[in-house]
Parts: sequence; structure tokens; C-alpha cells
Amino acid sequence: VLIFISILCLFWFYVLFVNATRSHAQIQLGFSALPSGEFMNNWVHLMHSSQPVWNGLFNSVIVAAFSAILTTYFSCMTAYAIHVYNFKLKNVMFTFILMIMMIPTQVTALGFYRLMMDWNLMDSFIPLIIPAIAAPVVFFYMKQYMDSSLPLEIVEASRIDGAGEFKTFNMMILPIMKPNCAIKIGNVFFAFVQSWNNYFIPSLLLTENKKKTLPILIAQLRSADFLKKDMGQVYMMIAFSIFPVIVVYLLLSKHIVQGVALGSVKG
Repeated sequence: VLIFISILCLFWFYVLFVNATRSHAQIQLGFSALPSGEFMNNWVHLMHSSQPVWNGLFNSVIVAAFSAILTTYFSCMTAYAIHVYNFKLKNVMFTFILMIMMIPTQVTALGFYRLMMDWNLMDSFIPLIIPAIAAPVVFFYMKQYMDSSLPLEIVEASRIDGAGEFKTFNMMILPIMKPNCAIKIGNVFFAFVQSWNNYFIPSLLLTENKKKTLPILIAQLRSADFLKKDMGQVYMMIAFSIFPVIVVYLLLSKHIVQGVALGSVKG
């Protein structure tokens, strides 16, 4: 059953790349299992279109990379604080962080949009990167690993030696978690993909064409009027946008799978 479902999921990726090699007229004729010879034509047309494709790629990489790195670092720091410190509302704080996962982005979108307008942060990457730091899922995986693999005696020994809290975290805790690189790489990758595919918030905040990310540019291609719409370009743009993610996943797939499995077992 799993093999069948996996083939079914991967089949649509195959259709995507096949359609990237077909012209608009060929796509309008219906499904084809065999690639065509319009790949280079679609690529040339896309590069000469009004969409700043390379700017979109650069913008997506910047937003996704910084979001992933900062999310992982600060989630680890938050997990460390919940794990090490004892305070009255410790369990309440842990539950509250996990409850954030239940709040849809659309619920807070209007207030967030107005706040960014008041702070003059429209057409800026800052509101796309900084709020992404609050990632309850990444925090949860880090917390579960620390509960099972980080003895408090190490932290106490570091304090006795005179190290401050930030020095203890950066010089002691992070190196100790290096064997847990599978979980960290998995968390970085999932945070990267989530930010890479994010469309809703960037579409609200980014209005300048050269600052838009790839999901927004894809939506603009799809929303073109009937006479200007070229499905070959659309499929080429989609393939162009997911190809970097596929390459990164193939390079890190071993660590990603290990991280998910290890996090589940530790949990």
C-alpha cells in the first residue's frame, strides 16, 4: 500500500517535469506521459518574460535560509531554557508554545499586516524572517531530545567553572548536540521548505516586483489573462522553483529521515 501511495505521489512530479517540456498548445491537448521538445523554448520564454525569475530565486533563498537558521538556533535556545530552568509556569509555558501550532496564520494576518504598515516594514524581508523564529514544531523536537540526552549536571558543572548562561549554551550545549545533527538538519530542512513555499504572508507584504519570492511570481504567471497565459512557462516556473528543494533533499535525505525517526523514538 505504501509503495502504491508513494508512486502515486511521485507521479505528479513526473507530470510536472513532462509538462515543463511541452508547449502551451500541447498542454491544452491533455495528458501526455512522454516529454516533448519545448523545454528550451519554455525556458527562453520564461527568462524573457516580465517576471524577475532570478530575483525571485535570490529572494526565496535569502528568506528561507535565514528563517531556517534562526528558527533552529532560537528553538534550541528556547528548548534549553524550558529544560534547564525551573520556574512556576514552566509546564504552562511549554503547553502554551505547543498551542501556538493550533492558531492559523490567517487569523492574525490582518493585525500583522496593519502592524507592518505602522512600522514601515512593507516590501521588507524582516517581517518574513523574524516571526518565523517562533516555530513550535522545531522547539518540540529539540525539547524531546534534550529531555532524553542532556543531563543537567553538565550545565551545573559549567556554571561552577564560571561560564555565563549564553557561554554555556553556545560553547557547551550546542557542541553536545552535534551528535544530534540528524534532527537538526531535518529541522533546518523542514523550516527551509516551509519558508520557501510560504505564499500568503509574502503576498500581503511584498508589492515591489523585484522583491517578490518565487511562489508569488508563480501565482502572477497563473493569473495572467487568457491571451497572455502560457502554461508551458507556468510549469517551467514551478519546476524551476522546486528543483533546488529537491536537490537539497536528495543531498540531505539520509540525515532528514534519521532525524524524523530519532525524534519520534525520543518523543
